[in-house]
Amino acid sequence: MRSLPTRPTRRAVLGATAALAGSGLLAACSGDGSSTGHDSGSMGHGAMKHGGSAAATPRGYVDPAGPQVQAAEAARKATGPLTEVKLTATITPLDLGGGVSVRSWAYGDELPGQEVRATAGGTLALTLANHLPEATSLHWHGLALRNDMDGVPGLTQRDIAPGESFAYKFAVPKPGTYWFHPHTGVQQDRGLYAPLIIEDPKEPLSYDKEWVVVLDDWLDGVDGSTPDAVLAALRKGMSTDPGHGGHGGHGGTAGHAAPVPATSHSPSPSGSGGGPNRLLMGSESDILGKDAGDVAYPYYLINGRMADDPSVFTARPGDRIRLRIINAGGDTAFRVALGDHELTVTHTDGFPVAPAKASSLLLGMGERYDVLVTAGDGVFPLTALAEGKGQAALAVLRTGAGKAPTAATRPAELDVRPLLANKLKAAESAALSNRRPDRTIKLRLTGSMDRYNWAFNHAPYTPDQRYPVKAGERVRIEFTNATPMWHPLHLHGHHFALGAGGRGGRRGQGGARKDTTIILPGAKLTVDFDADNPGLWMAHCHNVYHSESGMMTVLGYRL
Repeated sequence: MRSLPTRPTRRAVLGATAALAGSGLLAACSGDGSSTGHDSGSMGHGAMKHGGSAAATPRGYVDPAGPQVQAAEAARKATGPLTEVKLTATITPLDLGGGVSVRSWAYGDELPGQEVRATAGGTLALTLANHLPEATSLHWHGLALRNDMDGVPGLTQRDIAPGESFAYKFAVPKPGTYWFHPHTGVQQDRGLYAPLIIEDPKEPLSYDKEWVVVLDDWLDGVDGSTPDAVLAALRKGMSTDPGHGGHGGHGGTAGHAAPVPATSHSPSPSGSGGGPNRLLMGSESDILGKDAGDVAYPYYLINGRMADDPSVFTARPGDRIRLRIINAGGDTAFRVALGDHELTVTHTDGFPVAPAKASSLLLGMGERYDVLVTAGDGVFPLTALAEGKGQAALAVLRTGAGKAPTAATRPAELDVRPLLANKLKAAESAALSNRRPDRTIKLRLTGSMDRYNWAFNHAPYTPDQRYPVKAGERVRIEFTNATPMWHPLHLHGHHFALGAGGRGGRRGQGGARKDTTIILPGAKLTVDFDADNPGLWMAHCHNVYHSESGMMTVLGYRL
């Protein structure tokens, strides 16, 4: 059994006020077929309340713990090994390197939290103990798992109250690179995240070493900053007056290398923790557009370390290294390159792709890429540039003698336009079969910085939303970004194919299979997936401040 360390002396005060309870499983009975709207309505027999027992079945929809979900779990036939883990969410000091220590919320006392590994075809059983002053939850990002283990309070489970624990247990049928984090408020933008690697017992790739790389943007505990205070400031809106250098490109910086100040100098609302104003002005990216992010972070991290004191990965010249790269950031896309090395992309979001060569990659929040490199002889920077924000995170690959790179190092590979997921093709084994969609759901991304009213179809998230689907359908989602910002879109419980699911070509030539992908300002994006995992599933922007402000909704399986 792998166990994460607990530190009883660092526990939160368990009697503190809990976060708002989940507001229940609300459902309705109307509507099938193509739609731009959603169902909402009344309860069937009762509500899932904080501290309560199992929820009643939503009228007309599959219950997250109902027989359809149980049958889908049984069909996964988890006959492989059982992996058991104990995890504690707690308040703890965290060493970011370079003499910088902060007090934050984390899993155990590590950043990232201790890596969890399980075997495809087996079962993962993880018990989360909540030693925080607020309720929390745990979402398994990218896993197509049973619905009542998906970790969305008020939708698929109760809040985990302070002093309580929750036992997650589910089959893990597919190998890949995943991660886990809370689905409660803006807690993910603290230290509550960790990699989850599902190993393939019949691994087809050949490599000598594996390097798990977790990218993050960091502000919690720095000069009194908290994510909650940042959200409170963002919700007040930001000026688009050119004289104030506001969003929409006013006062922006061109390209990807121009520095952006870490903070402005006016105080933010004290809210939950106060601290300096972290609202970002003038971010601009040649890829993402004139509004690359909302938040100016003081630090950017790789594997929990600042660029001034980076983590070091050692190997031998000629070693074939598999990098599993995860963007765990709250508001930052990262452009990633390994100096003097070419990357061979083999997977994205856990699914194999036709191998593709790249000098650099661009990862939105929540995205993952697996790449292979053949290590050179010397010391090399793995640089993750905060796209449009100027600063960068750094880690080091050392295979021999040489001077270590510095925080200012910018590999030439970063100047090459990064590879995006829409240029990848699914491996034949991962391609979605050719089929016309049975249902089309149209989601228009709406909102603006001046009002901070992010939503789908102008309807901010409420737990009663339902875009209906039925088991066995091929579902198409048509996203239209009517906002001036880019958004990383994430679908729970499923993996979609980019483009039109490969309709135009032979099997194996369809778009990459993903669970998270970038949609650019003013763009349209079409994805297809098979409705093969019954339950209530969220779709949302994975900018944690956008989702918490309303850019979330629910796809619900009809009975």
